[in-house]
Amino acid sequence: MPKRKLDTGELTSGKTTDERPTLVLYRNDLRIADNGALAAAADRRRPVIAAYILDKESEGMRPPGGAFRWWLHRSLVTLGKDLADLGIVLVLRRGPMRAAVEALVSESDADAVFWNRRYEPVAVEADMDMKRNLRNRGLHAESFAGQLLHEPHRLKTGAGAFYKVFTPFWNALHAGPEPRDPIDRPRKLPGYAGRLETEALDDLLPLPARPDWAGGLRETWTPGEAGATALLSEFLAEGLHGYAEGRDLPGEAFTSRLSPHLAHGEITPFQVLAALKTHAGEADGADVLTFRKEIAWREFCYHLLFHNPRLHTDNFQSAFDAFPWRSDKAALRAWRRGTTGYPMVDAGMRELWQTGTMHNRVRMIAASFLTKHLLIDWRQGELWFWDRLVDADLASNPANWQWVAGCGADAASYFRIFNPVTQGEKFDGGGAYVRRFVPELAELPDKYLHRPWEAPAAVLTKAGVRLGETYPGPIVDHAKARQRALAAYASAKGETP
Repeated sequence: MPKRKLDTGELTSGKTTDERPTLVLYRNDLRIADNGALAAAADRRRPVIAAYILDKESEGMRPPGGAFRWWLHRSLVTLGKDLADLGIVLVLRRGPMRAAVEALVSESDADAVFWNRRYEPVAVEADMDMKRNLRNRGLHAESFAGQLLHEPHRLKTGAGAFYKVFTPFWNALHAGPEPRDPIDRPRKLPGYAGRLETEALDDLLPLPARPDWAGGLRETWTPGEAGATALLSEFLAEGLHGYAEGRDLPGEAFTSRLSPHLAHGEITPFQVLAALKTHAGEADGADVLTFRKEIAWREFCYHLLFHNPRLHTDNFQSAFDAFPWRSDKAALRAWRRGTTGYPMVDAGMRELWQTGTMHNRVRMIAASFLTKHLLIDWRQGELWFWDRLVDADLASNPANWQWVAGCGADAASYFRIFNPVTQGEKFDGGGAYVRRFVPELAELPDKYLHRPWEAPAAVLTKAGVRLGETYPGPIVDHAKARQRALAAYASAKGETP
């Protein structure tokens, strides 16, 4: 792919010097504020080069999914503008990280390379190798604390092992030092005056023209650091009060919706907790504690990934390796399309397609339905979410799928099988969520909204619902599917159902 040449000296407004520049690498930390690598570069008072390298070639790297790429594209646009306001040009490259960095160092004669740490084991190993190589060449190479409140290799149990259960992990994290204060945003940086090639963003991250699922994403999200900050302020002002109970209601606006911003590093948990602390006096203690635990659960997922490199492919509990998963292409297709006949499941799957996200309570319901009602391998669901979620996190996505399936760390008991009907009636009793995403059922009364197959013919006719035509009947019977799942889980564990 041809690259576009830019004279970065013409595009920067900061003061430049003849000193060798500092190269700052951007990866999953697309922000200006609370950025340790950028702050350290600013402290050197040397010209700064910022670079984003799309690495889909290094061994073991998992290519990003479609919705994640859409967000990344938009976020890089915003980051480029924010850096330009500081006097810095964002250089875009592709290829193996180490080779691309070596090329940039050679082209710019940089004498220092700074980056914020990643925590996926493959990325950790690659960054350590890159650091050794750069230092052996006489360069100043440093990494800084990245997107986590804790460093996974340091937080250990009393026996010196990693945590496999959330509650002890939370207790250790909560009992540790107070989170540091966020790092201030630099006001201006000296720009690099040389010439460097940069790839056009549309070439680096082309977006699919069909289907136009990105239209719903554009209407739903504002990628970028400013969008993250605004969303946090809105949540603290309007969503935090009542969060402990309201977070389970998909039809209400209680959740923070910060997960994609955290996944792309547009905001850090340090910034979130600092803002939360400021507002804590205005909120109920249960709401604050519950929100902090949600942040800690994300930390726990990364803790698991750091110590389990194959979290998205291998059962955390090897006892499940013999589980009798079923192959059912028609059922998998119905689940993906939101046509299972269970309104709460279908609403969640359609929300995912239209907005690139799904309410957390509904994620559990939809995941339980796939793995337990349909007995389809959790990896099939994880892969679909990976391609459709704007917050498709390398740690949280597989860890949560394994948790629901029953094969993960601190997993839900295998006999915990969500009933999609009663879950819908409990958490979407008024039907706001289902009516939004399954509009063909909108005219049904609440009594039958989550179980339309039980509605009398006259009620269906009045609501304009024709089961099997405008909306499908259930693809499985809940009671029978539950018994089948219990038998399968018991056999896999060597028990009698």
